[in-house]
Amino acid sequence: MYEPNGYSHPNFLEPLERQGFVVLRQAIGEAQVSELLKFCSARFDSESQTAVAHSRTGHVVAARNVLDVLPELNDVWRHGHIADFLRRVLGAESGLVRVLYFDKPPERSWGLPWHKDQAIAVRDNSPPSQYFSRPTLKAGVPHVIAPDELLRKMLTLRIHLDEVTDENGPLRVVPESHLSSQSEGIGLGCHETILAQPGDVLAMRPLVTHSSGASQPGTTRHRRIVHLEFAASSTLPDGFHWHRFIPLVETNVV
Repeated sequence: MYEPNGYSHPNFLEPLERQGFVVLRQAIGEAQVSELLKFCSARFDSESQTAVAHSRTGHVVAARNVLDVLPELNDVWRHGHIADFLRRVLGAESGLVRVLYFDKPPERSWGLPWHKDQAIAVRDNSPPSQYFSRPTLKAGVPHVIAPDELLRKMLTLRIHLDEVTDENGPLRVVPESHLSSQSEGIGLGCHETILAQPGDVLAMRPLVTHSSGASQPGTTRHRRIVHLEFAASSTLPDGFHWHRFIPLVETNVV
């Protein structure tokens, strides 16, 4: 629901801290949604540096390293309602650290089992560390599993580019499961389903337990999502560095 004081209003912050997620209705406008859809369609297939997965009819169902080919995203989250919300939740020193893209095209749906988002993208995952574990490589980018202390200070924003109904595989989230990597919250049987309109943004903590099912047979709906991950600080422990950190507040170097 829209608040007249904007998305920095305390009414939006309380459910985020209590249950681990909140939906920001119409956080971005129709024109921006249309622009993002146009850019995604035009660029994913033409840019080799973005790792993409395709359906059998050529639709992109997932993409990593999205900001490499979609720099216009910075205009979306650095201004307006989203920027105000980030300042209140993470502070002025926060920044964007990873961007993904997902779609469930009608002819190739998919689902995800219950999980928490614990991996972060770093510059180098080879040094020994008491904080980070399980180094992996995803689309050429080093990743590690981050500790709960760090993940509790991060925030994910999922920008909906399509209407999301029960028909096209919505996200399911478990309230109060965001406090630790072991937290079960109020239980899987009490999960909530996130339905959305284009321009709605789901804000959630990475440690929220979540999943999604496949789209219903015969649907003609896509479910396109731009998934942005933010950190409260540009620094990491043990001498590690974010693979990429784009600050919320732009700095002008003279």
